[in-house]
Amino acid sequence: MKVTFLGTGTSQGIPVIGSSHPVCLSENPKDKRLRVSVLIEWENFAYVIDCGPDFRQQMLRANCSNINGIIFTHEHADHTAGLDDIRPFVFKQGDLPIYVHERVLKALETRFNYIFETENRYPGAPSVLPHVIENKPFQLGNMNVIPIEGTHYQIQVFGFRFDKFAYLTDMKFVEEVEIEKLKGVDVLVINALRETEHISHFSLSEALDFIDKVKPKRAYLTHISHLLGFHDEVQQKLPENVFLAYDNLQITI
Repeated sequence: MKVTFLGTGTSQGIPVIGSSHPVCLSENPKDKRLRVSVLIEWENFAYVIDCGPDFRQQMLRANCSNINGIIFTHEHADHTAGLDDIRPFVFKQGDLPIYVHERVLKALETRFNYIFETENRYPGAPSVLPHVIENKPFQLGNMNVIPIEGTHYQIQVFGFRFDKFAYLTDMKFVEEVEIEKLKGVDVLVINALRETEHISHFSLSEALDFIDKVKPKRAYLTHISHLLGFHDEVQQKLPENVFLAYDNLQITI
């Protein structure tokens, strides 16, 4: 399995528009972060988790010409706002499967009503094939995917386990019964927004505590704010099996 980090930034991305923060002014490519998303590939399958406002740029940068579907963690704009840009895939492949919680599907139907319109559709509108997912395993190709449910401030959010790999973002609280689903993973991706506490995201120390509970062989931090600091400086402070993810990073599981 190959995982490409399409984006590792928080909702504003890095650099933040108009910001004079030193990290936003950094010339290190690892300090430039698009909105958070990953491409997961195995055998002949390719799925993207989340479809934020940078989706088009991410697909071009990753030279991705075919995907089997998109899986959504939750409905916030930095995870869904790029849905219109699935059009090239739809025009080539037909209706694109999406995997969503029922609440998220309703949000998408409101925000992108023209995509879900059944009468008098605009000819150039993209089209999707929705699959409603719950907190129980579901199938993607030949892969059994296990949802990991957490809380992001006041809303439910899904992470996902793919065999020995698990991807969680926008988590603030995860119950013990959900953490148990992660035991035995080789690679864990988890959000770590900044050093100070945040109302809806793990801080760095909270993410490291979570990693210590799960005990993966390797862990990668994502959904990173400029307030966490310079990539190279933060990496030097992390445990030897924990890495700060960055855009375009590819790992193999």
